[in-house]
Amino acid sequence: MEKEFLQTETAGANGWTVWSVNGRIDMVTAEKAYATGEDIVNRNEKTVLDMSGMDYLSSAGLRVLLRLNKLAKKSGKEFTLCGPSGIVKSVLEDSGMDALFTIYASLNELA
Repeated sequence: MEKEFLQTETAGANGWTVWSVNGRIDMVTAEKAYATGEDIVNRNEKTVLDMSGMDYLSSAGLRVLLRLNKLAKKSGKEFTLCGPSGIVKSVLEDSGMDALFTIYASLNELA
């Protein structure tokens, strides 16, 4: 059974805002994911996308990540990723996106 798409925002260690996405970022959820991510990046200096609860990332999801990374850099802010595994990690590696982002294995590495 497919996981429900769920997003949360919490305060993390060392000034990082943790944006957790569970489920998938695909053509159906990309617009909602971008809108939430844009709001979080605009309000915070350092944002980490916790991908540990994600089970799928499509090309539409990759575009969301690219757009948020561009937005953060343009504003002099940090946007990074953590916790990708399985198919999500493979998609990041196969697309070359892992070279564009700092990717942490877990949130503990940010502390």
